Amino acid sequence: MSLVVELRQYTLHQGARETLIELFEREFVTGQQAVGITVGGRFRDLDHPDRFVWLRAFPSMPERRRALEAFYGGPVWREHRDAANATMVDSDDVLLLRGPGFLPSAGAREVLATVCHPDTSEPAGFDAYSARHLGPEHALHRTEHAENDFPRLPVRTGEDVRVWFGPVEAPPWPYQRLRLEPVTP
Repeated sequence: MSLVVELRQYTLHQGARETLIELFEREFVTGQQAVGITVGGRFRDLDHPDRFVWLRAFPSMPERRRALEAFYGGPVWREHRDAANATMVDSDDVLLLRGPGFLPSAGAREVLATVCHPDTSEPAGFDAYSARHLGPEHALHRTEHAENDFPRLPVRTGEDVRVWFGPVEAPPWPYQRLRLEPVTP
């Protein structure tokens, strides 16, 4: 199943990550689920102590807009937004993707995520790499090029990326590796 997925990377004030994680797990997971948002993996970035990385998914772009309007216009966000925003320096590093979503396996201590910028002028090159190195367990995601219909929450545009989870041989294109520790509720 191909979902609309947001990969969100928040830069936080020094020392604020655990405060946000506690608030997120206590209030925002169930608050988002209540309006139809599927909350995926939530992670501490092991290489950046002031970064929180997480995913959420929606069945479609219209459902994304509806669910985001419901959550950000609703009581949970209204009650806790000031506390959440006080932990953040930047919450706009967001990739809008298409893919299966991702939750780490139970007991996982570290997850590798790769954000790759393949040469899209030759899509067969990435397809060949993917066929050799990426299986279903890697949860491959591709850029969703639809217009962001909830502009209150910006997303990165003008990029064509592939994102996957799990260790594989380094791709021959520019990429970023994220070493992530799952947040366990």
